[in-house]
Amino acid sequence: MNKALVVIFAAIALDAVGMGLIFPILPRLIEDVTHAANVASYVGILTALYAAMQFFFAPVLGALSDRLGRRPVLLISLGGAAVNYVLMAFAPSLGLLIIGRAIAGLTSANLSVATAYITDISPQALRAKRFGIFNAMFGIGFILGPVLGGALGDYGLRLPFIAAAVLNAGNLLLALFLLPESRTPSREKIDLAALNPLRPLRWGLSMKPLMPVVAVFFLLSATGEVYGTCWALWGHDVFQWDGRWIGLSLGAFGVFQTLAQAFLPDRAVQMLGERGAVLAGIVGACVALVIMACTTQGWVVFAIMPVVALAGLGTPALQSLASRLVDESRQGQFQGVLASAMSLASIVGPLIFASVYFRVREHWPGAIWLVALIVNAMAVPLVFGLRFSVVKNPAAKESDPSVRGT
Repeated sequence: MNKALVVIFAAIALDAVGMGLIFPILPRLIEDVTHAANVASYVGILTALYAAMQFFFAPVLGALSDRLGRRPVLLISLGGAAVNYVLMAFAPSLGLLIIGRAIAGLTSANLSVATAYITDISPQALRAKRFGIFNAMFGIGFILGPVLGGALGDYGLRLPFIAAAVLNAGNLLLALFLLPESRTPSREKIDLAALNPLRPLRWGLSMKPLMPVVAVFFLLSATGEVYGTCWALWGHDVFQWDGRWIGLSLGAFGVFQTLAQAFLPDRAVQMLGERGAVLAGIVGACVALVIMACTTQGWVVFAIMPVVALAGLGTPALQSLASRLVDESRQGQFQGVLASAMSLASIVGPLIFASVYFRVREHWPGAIWLVALIVNAMAVPLVFGLRFSVVKNPAAKESDPSVRGT
């Protein structure tokens, strides 16, 4: 593997570490700066803010990298991440913490630039393999982030941010000395319309055949946000977990999710079909959510991790089903629609679940998992009702599809 790929994959892993690092310590950090008794709503706001900054700035950084080159945009984002973690390590107030989390979301939007860099330097025959490594590095980073944050947070609440700043600074130095430019910068003006992150979603929602599958993606993605938003709060309230145990539990969650995504979708589709695999993922998630809502023993959570991970069956199978909705010439555009739906879910989900947890925390913290179950269950009739036919002219304002049986 060449040096440039090593730097890019390191940047991807560190982005994921930064996303997961804060989950185990965020409630305690907010308590430290606000002295509030119930911080659930603040957790939701900060989590949603991070996702919103990614959503709005991913197309901006991608377009800037086309115009200015990949290397300068990556260097600036890595430097910004290092500075941001230093800021969060010493932030004395909620306002500075909010600013720091916004910057973190902005700099982590460089995933679109990293993806473009890999495309630039990879021949067609190697792209699938390298994007597989891309996903693996992201998964590894997302597993290590909560474990690192939880373990270091017990020694010092701000220590995880200092560690993240050092790691990002090291990656910045690697990129500065080892990362060449991957393309000749364009002299064309940036298309401002292309920077609108809602543009692909607007196109998708204008087509009636696409709306149900976009809705399913939104609901399942929104449900997935409950874990990052409420896990640490729930673990502390129900099991009195410290940062180490919260980090370990989130790390275990990430391990099983990664394994499920890597090995189960193909087998599930072969046995159950694509629609059956989606429904199996929803059922598995709902069973786990019921158990989590009722348990008062921490070991039960670790015991049901494989069941929780079954939720990972749904997205790959749904993507496979959804790909049949449009012809080959619009696959990229349609995948952009689904990505936009998932990004919006990452903004809306934390706000809703944090608000609900704020209300149920005192009487029954586990009730939050039943709320997530309800959102999951809302997708079931939509999955049963999906009718898959190829839309040959999805750009038209009026849908005039030619139907091909599937």
